Amino acid sequence: MSEAIATGSDQQRTRRQQRAWTWYDWAASAFSTTVVTVFLGPYLTGIAETAAESGTSITLLGIAPVTAASYFPYIVSLSVALQVCVMPIVGALADVVRSRTVVMGVCAYIGALAVMGMWFLAGEAYQLGGVLFIVANIAFGAAIVVYNSFLPELAPAAERDALSSRAWAMGYAGGVILLVANLVLYLGHEGFGISEGDAVRLSLASAGLWWAVFTIIPLRGLRSRPAHPVDGNIVRSGVRQLVRTARELPRYPQALLFLLAFLLYNDGIQTVIALAATFAVVELGLATTDVITAVVLVQVVGIAGALLLGRLAVRIGAKRVVLWSLLVWSTILAAAYALPAGNSLAFYALAAGIGFVLGGSQALSRSLFAQLVPRDREAEYFSLYEVSGSASAVLGPLLFALTLQFAGSYRLAIVFLVVFFIAGGVLLARVNVARGMADVEAAPA
Repeated sequence: MSEAIATGSDQQRTRRQQRAWTWYDWAASAFSTTVVTVFLGPYLTGIAETAAESGTSITLLGIAPVTAASYFPYIVSLSVALQVCVMPIVGALADVVRSRTVVMGVCAYIGALAVMGMWFLAGEAYQLGGVLFIVANIAFGAAIVVYNSFLPELAPAAERDALSSRAWAMGYAGGVILLVANLVLYLGHEGFGISEGDAVRLSLASAGLWWAVFTIIPLRGLRSRPAHPVDGNIVRSGVRQLVRTARELPRYPQALLFLLAFLLYNDGIQTVIALAATFAVVELGLATTDVITAVVLVQVVGIAGALLLGRLAVRIGAKRVVLWSLLVWSTILAAAYALPAGNSLAFYALAAGIGFVLGGSQALSRSLFAQLVPRDREAEYFSLYEVSGSASAVLGPLLFALTLQFAGSYRLAIVFLVVFFIAGGVLLARVNVARGMADVEAAPA
């Protein structure tokens, strides 16, 4: 009887931690939707164009001259490149410090404060906007590394697809609620007695506040397992563990193959997320209200898509569902290449398609990788997962920036993104999940 009670108590504790864990997707999604996808790109581009019109030479953080239109894509690429340097160290640290939640919280609040600082992006302060976005995006990636590392210990293998998908659905729900509120503010800014620019800056700052407030729930609800013994300085121990992880990765060839596949197909996903709004406004000539409506549509459809694809993965496997989603992604991007300018209905249709596959492809990629990593070292391996995703996200925005600067068109880059999806799918098809799980089970404790 006592054993049954203890087991029931453990299950209740695990369920509470699972619910607390999913709330971080709700919290951090505000940065992805309101800041990255909708408002910051067009607004920062507009500030840079204003500065250029006044005779200011537009530079990338004072280092290299760029065009106003290419400034934001270059900033995205730079921020992701710096993410690649920071995330492995944070992941290794999270496995040796006393509390992973502290590491996650520090990273999350650095990012949230940087986003709240975007309220000050007025006039020609495009360089301040670039710096704040770089800080926020690095912190966002670092916090996600630690957040993802909780997944393997919160659910057994059979439940991870469903839990990861529920968390993505929570993220969509949180993102769309704040975005709708900001849409009301943006469209009705005159009635609120503020300018359009003030409405944008308030929307950006609100994303930081949302991120900060709702991060409290997972920080209070998650419990870290005991840390690995630390020999000397924590930072040095984290770096040593990171080096050991890199050396040991070839022992898990299926995990390594998956990371290579993820690096390729995630390039397309992250580029679409980061630059869809700028593509719609600059290339298609759509209004900001059209972009916000499309993003809201992505979030709403994404809730259903993440949950449905999560259930489908239980039946046919996460790998197969991700492969099918990559085929859909390729079809969507091929259609986007030929999308007529000014046609908001066609853009909405593509947004709905993206919403359906976006959450599922990312949530199931996360849970699929969780099957392939050794236990008690999840944070350091998930740092490699995030590095793989972030390293790919350098290429897409950089391609867009170069295309804009030298060819003046977004559409040419779309063709190359399709190649990334196809190449990533070919590698993913070669991943043997059962063999990868067997490698993990056979690994020394």
